[in-house]
Amino acid sequence: MGANAVTSIPDFVALQILTADELNVVNCGIPVFADSTARDAAFGGTGEKTLAEGQYAFLEDTNATQFYDGAAWQAVGASGLVFITSGSMTLGSQLSFDNCFSATYANYLIKLTHTAGNNPQIRLRAGGSDITAANYDNQGVQVQSNVVSGAGAASQTSWTVGNGTGYGNPSFNLGNPFASTNTSINNNDFARTDSNILQIFVGRYNATTSADGFSVIGTSMTVTARVYGYANS
Repeated sequence: MGANAVTSIPDFVALQILTADELNVVNCGIPVFADSTARDAAFGGTGEKTLAEGQYAFLEDTNATQFYDGAAWQAVGASGLVFITSGSMTLGSQLSFDNCFSATYANYLIKLTHTAGNNPQIRLRAGGSDITAANYDNQGVQVQSNVVSGAGAASQTSWTVGNGTGYGNPSFNLGNPFASTNTSINNNDFARTDSNILQIFVGRYNATTSADGFSVIGTSMTVTARVYGYANS
């Protein structure tokens, strides 16, 4: 943790003698935490403040300043789209992200930069493991040389988001992955270098499983994924 990081937000009582460390917490301005787990653990315990509307916090792992609106933590100065995490893989078969979905956001944007390997598949995750139940449905429309075709599948173990071996920069919107309801996925800008194919894709996870992450799956893939949350208000 950094020099200003704290582990609790004390709640002082009348005539209490304060230590130097406690005074440093008071004087540091916005409290600094290693991550959201440390932030959440700092409120509501014995001798700690109760989390309430108007509280601010800074997270070292994401360099994010947040405020509590009475129901959830929100980003300060957010433009509506908030960066959460990213990761890369070179000539691999699976790139996984855990704990990137939470109750903070209802909807998410996943941006891929895909430069090698078969077109990726997307699979949800929970508790550090892929959700492999056959509940993934998808439909797609493909345009190539002014010819339009379509394909779809139901009850699959992942979402298929492309055909062939072309590369591109697809963007996916995920709706309510963390909520215990069906999760939707869609994109409409997946243009591949393979014969200039344009694809439009929609799908859903047809079960009420709460997901906190996802995997990008393929063969000998070189891919970078960036995850953003859409501000709720």
